[in-house]
Amino acid sequence: MPETVLGRTLFDTPLLTPLLRGVAFLWLKIFHWRLQGELPPRHCFVLIAAPHTSNWDLPVMLCAALLFRVKLYWMGKDAIFRPPFAGIVRWLGGIPIDRSTSNNLVAQSVALFRAAENLVLVVPPEGTRQKVRHWKTGFYYIALGAQVPIVMGFLDYKHKLAGFGPTLVPTGDIEADMQAIRAFYAGITGKHPDASGTADVAPR
Repeated sequence: MPETVLGRTLFDTPLLTPLLRGVAFLWLKIFHWRLQGELPPRHCFVLIAAPHTSNWDLPVMLCAALLFRVKLYWMGKDAIFRPPFAGIVRWLGGIPIDRSTSNNLVAQSVALFRAAENLVLVVPPEGTRQKVRHWKTGFYYIALGAQVPIVMGFLDYKHKLAGFGPTLVPTGDIEADMQAIRAFYAGITGKHPDASGTADVAPR
């Protein structure tokens, strides 16, 4: 699925996107958010979205992405892509997951990366805004299978910082790689800290 087939989103719609960037700048300024970090030159990676503990995470993330000029995609259940909302969900960067096949989320995501020249796939490793103990590791295996890096996106409500942290190329040693990821997120505070999971590999 080439990038052109994925379609336009709020990040690259002529005339409208520049207006949205202006709105994003004002919104972040009003709420005293600052941006931090930088992205790899090639926009082809898995983006960790963490901590994810509030509905407010979405507008902050979208504003940051608009101002960093990065086009984000995310995967959702195919049920939410039915009329009359299919068009708007895709415009917001949604990609439907086909749960009727034997392919799992990791396999479908890897296939997307192999078909698209550029793809930034957002994955919230906590998987929910509710309290969790451990992160899900699907984001790691997507990046490993697609042979793309992992970028550590963050929203730090304590310091009102949003942006992008280090880039990690997965080695296949998930224990060691997750240790590096955990070290970075140790200093990041979500809106509801008690609901944040830890970047640990969940026990099997």
